[in-house]
Amino acid sequence: MTDSVIQLTDATFDKTVHNSDVPVLVDFWAPWCGPCRMIAPIIHEIAEEYADKAKICRLDTDEARDSAMEFGITAIPTLILFKDGQVQKKWVGLTSKKNLTEAIDELL
Repeated sequence: MTDSVIQLTDATFDKTVHNSDVPVLVDFWAPWCGPCRMIAPIIHEIAEEYADKAKICRLDTDEARDSAMEFGITAIPTLILFKDGQVQKKWVGLTSKKNLTEAIDELL
């Protein structure tokens, strides 16, 4: 099984998210964050299921502080769904796979 989750950095954020022709879900996380580790398997499942329909990304807020600051990330995990480079929906804290997939489906 290959990993369909795209690992973002400050350098790759704009190109990957803002120039995408499909919806992009970004998981803002950090390695030391317990809830972030809890949601990680869900992010990987969604990435596998939506491999051809959406981009599923993770951004380590410790490594990519500029992008985290740009979107006002003050708590993690925070998940933001983008379409055409614009924020469509934002979740702070743990959320269900169902909530995430329903929001992605609405944009497809």
